[in-house]
Amino acid sequence: MASFNKVILIGNLTRDPELRYTPKGTAIAKIGLAVNRQWRTETGEQKEEVTFVDVDAFGKQAEVIGQYMKKGRPFMVEGRLKLDQWDDKQTGQKRSRLGVVLESFQFIDANRGGENQGGGGDESAPRAARPAASASAPAPANEPGEDDVPF
Repeated sequence: MASFNKVILIGNLTRDPELRYTPKGTAIAKIGLAVNRQWRTETGEQKEEVTFVDVDAFGKQAEVIGQYMKKGRPFMVEGRLKLDQWDDKQTGQKRSRLGVVLESFQFIDANRGGENQGGGGDESAPRAARPAASASAPAPANEPGEDDVPF
């Protein structure tokens, strides 16, 4: 059976990236992304819904995101869905979380509404639209295991 797992999201960061390192030195950035959807009802009423998505980035990409991204900045993520499951230590119940593992990204220039391709905009961000996006994400075998993550 064929399968395909690809997610492309554009939204705004809900908080500053949380950058940490595993004991082996692998960088991990935890990102909160808010994706807005707006539409009109049949009566013409304007509606909006917000979807909050947790994104995990690894390695050099995590370090770049931690260095340049801040709460409120627009951001484009390409990645894959990953379901995490665990037992809650307090209640003993099974818990789960559906998140995104980042494979590539683009900084979005909020001032022009397009990609940050140099000139204008926020000069603290790098001029290249994909400084770390060309590097592919580590293979699943290279991701740190749950025991390796210090948080």
